Amino acid sequence: MFKKILIANRGEIALRVIRAAREMGIVSVAVHSTADSDAMHVRMADESVCIGPPSSQQSYLSIPSIIAACEITGAEAIHPGYGFLSENAGFVQIIEDHGLTFIGPTAAHIRIMGDKITAKDTMKELGVPCVPGSDGGVATLDEAKRIGDEIGYPVIIKATAGGGGKGMKVAQTAADMERAFMTARAEGKSNFGNDEVYIEKYLTTPRHIEIQVFGDGKGRAVHLGERDCSLQRRHQKVFEEAPGPSITEAERARIGKVCADAMANINYIGAGTIEFLYENGEFYFIEMNTRLQVEHPVTEGIFGVDLVREQIRVASGMDMSFTQEDLKINGHAIEVRINAEKLPNFSPCPGKITQYHAPGGLGVRMDSALYDGYSIPPYYDSLIGKLIVHGRDRPEALARLKRALGELIVDGVDTTIPLFHALLEEKDVLTGDYNIHWLEHWLENNLGDA
Repeated sequence: MFKKILIANRGEIALRVIRAAREMGIVSVAVHSTADSDAMHVRMADESVCIGPPSSQQSYLSIPSIIAACEITGAEAIHPGYGFLSENAGFVQIIEDHGLTFIGPTAAHIRIMGDKITAKDTMKELGVPCVPGSDGGVATLDEAKRIGDEIGYPVIIKATAGGGGKGMKVAQTAADMERAFMTARAEGKSNFGNDEVYIEKYLTTPRHIEIQVFGDGKGRAVHLGERDCSLQRRHQKVFEEAPGPSITEAERARIGKVCADAMANINYIGAGTIEFLYENGEFYFIEMNTRLQVEHPVTEGIFGVDLVREQIRVASGMDMSFTQEDLKINGHAIEVRINAEKLPNFSPCPGKITQYHAPGGLGVRMDSALYDGYSIPPYYDSLIGKLIVHGRDRPEALARLKRALGELIVDGVDTTIPLFHALLEEKDVLTGDYNIHWLEHWLENNLGDA
């Protein structure tokens, strides 16, 4: 087992890793920019190293600075958290070249799943169901129109290297194809330096269902059920729950086994999430995230496992501490993402926290790096906390969420807390009757925001 690990991240996810390390008796090293010198993850870690100025490019994305921090402190392994360098295959290769351990998948697996076309082809070969669409990249508008006619409209054009909702455009009819095709290519080029796109059938009322998988890199892998992440705004998740209210036990077992078998076949190591669109009882693969997800706590809630601890264990060469037979669902969990954003436009709202009070009680977990007097810097993501609740069933979890939101105090900046108070008054949310388009329609009708 490692004696010391470095966390190449910030905020609540850095705290999450620090806590797991401390329980395992592992010394933690925090890295930080000058803007984060008074951040909670810096205060909580056993050691800390400043790696650059506020800009992410010069700090949290600076690979030489992170490697130097490892050499200075003697850290043996690096946990990337999520975002930043967590799915950068080149970073993983450099870590290995320096004799360090990356707490996550191999560079090869990150590379395969990071390219949407290669990922889709790989999953097809592994028996994972995929959305009908183009076989590889689409280079010309004429080819795009031909594929649209073949699979039927509406279709969605996606940047091969896309992510975070960027480089994705829908063509409802053939007349929309030129605009959607050219815009998706332009966004891919400007955001990811790659203008290659591919085309898929656009499902009209799907849910976003993702399967949590975990492998030991030795040909053994398990699934930890699904999460429903259908409540989204502009492809960004805001509300996640497990198990999915629309998924039957038989469907869970079927798609879970497909995913676990696929990961076992490629000797996948660590945590991963295979994301699907789900409509009319069918699952369609859209992408795989080769890292820990923001919403991993809901899976931890219903299975009673520590996914970060497990990541560290298998990265050190140990076997997984559980088998598929050990994994039994207990109750229901929900997570809402608290962002420092001003409604109704969801514009970032950095500033000083004048008062912060986290909710508590049975089945309530608050993952946040906030504290009284903390100044949220304007340079990074607006996520400032995740409120997670667990109950014996979905109604109890919803009631607990409503109660916990009533206790949560974040003063000094605008947040998305009022959004969740409003959503918990909606019948469709309370009954679980929603799809990936529901929230945007609701926002347009209630907040005037699309």
